[in-house]
Amino acid sequence: MTSVSQRLDGARFSRSHGRILTGSGLGWALDAMDVGLISFIIAALAVEWDLAPGTAGWITSVGFIGMAIGASLGGLLADRFGRRQVFAVTLLVYGLATGASALVGGVGALIALRFLVGLGLGSELPVASTYVSEFAPARIRGRLVVILEAFWAVGWTASALIGYFVVPLENGWRWAFALGAIPAAYALVVRWGLPESPRWLAARGRTAEAEAITHRFLGDSADAVDGAAPAAPGRPARAGVGALFRGALARKTAALWVVWFCVNFAYYGAFIWIPSILVAQGFDLVRSFGYTLIITLAQLPGYAVAAWLIEVWGRRATLSVFLVGSALSAMAFGAAGEVWQILTFGCLLSFFNLGAWGALYAVSPEVYPTAVRATGAGWAAGVGRIASIAAPLFTPWALAVSGAGLVFTVFAIAFAIAAAAAWAVGDMRGVPLDEAVPRS
Repeated sequence: MTSVSQRLDGARFSRSHGRILTGSGLGWALDAMDVGLISFIIAALAVEWDLAPGTAGWITSVGFIGMAIGASLGGLLADRFGRRQVFAVTLLVYGLATGASALVGGVGALIALRFLVGLGLGSELPVASTYVSEFAPARIRGRLVVILEAFWAVGWTASALIGYFVVPLENGWRWAFALGAIPAAYALVVRWGLPESPRWLAARGRTAEAEAITHRFLGDSADAVDGAAPAAPGRPARAGVGALFRGALARKTAALWVVWFCVNFAYYGAFIWIPSILVAQGFDLVRSFGYTLIITLAQLPGYAVAAWLIEVWGRRATLSVFLVGSALSAMAFGAAGEVWQILTFGCLLSFFNLGAWGALYAVSPEVYPTAVRATGAGWAAGVGRIASIAAPLFTPWALAVSGAGLVFTVFAIAFAIAAAAAWAVGDMRGVPLDEAVPRS
């Protein structure tokens, strides 16, 4: 008799896996669409409401404050109450707050609602990557999580299209918020149709439920693995933040937090402000949005290459190479002056940076055992969100002091630090997920 974890690790990819990936990816894409839309909306509101750069930065940063809190709490709640329930609640919070943002009449109300949107978004992302990784077969687990992360490019591209075609219209930013809220209702329905994670159920001692869901989910797709007994019911494992720093996990948690912090700082500092930076360089609103759309499209091949390499090179090598590529691209983009340079180096930055994001989301849940997996991924994301709070405030200040060159040099340094720290996280390529600590 094989255990739940062994059957999931040894399974062939099936339509059931596809449903998990698509259902989770839909919510992921909606998250990206919301985060991406705010960069276009800020550029429009800066003109319509005559916003100071600092005020515009706070509209962005308050969302990331919510995301930092949401990521930390979401992981803890998912380890306590289950993955699926947290999915549903986070999407509901996100959808209602996004829809209400379309009706605001001033900065104060928008800032308050952006905080609530951030709570929902921050909780959802680390839980989604944990959820997919717990269903994925071991031999392609990293690839599937990178594909999940690739839905971010779909959502960000959708935001660029809305930014290009809708936001420049009269009251276009209000319609953009409304469009961001409508699909959330559908995503909520999809998420409730997904099963709870059998690994989580087994870790909580709910073995019968875990066995039943595994049987329905895999059907005949599981490869036989002899010699292992199913997990016996027992006392639920205790989950908490302190467990992330016990024994061999301490070094890996510290390294993971450094990577998350640096990648968030560089990514959000750059991509949230690219439309506004282009406007400041003399391009009109529509043209700057068009260039941003082209740059955004380069995310898709970045994810595709990372999804392939992560099961060929492994996690650490793929993550580090893409982070080094991000550092070099950031330096070049900061020095770009001609349109072809902006587009070329912007696309390279988009390619490498989003490929790195895919690898990072694949690595994060693998570091931890089931009892604290969502907590570990959530707190890493929460630490990263601290950097994403600071980055949108840093960028306009640094632009005023010394221009784009200084800004992107700082981002390049952050990417380089993350590339170095990635080597201390470990590598779980092809290793069963329930091995608590990845090989060094």
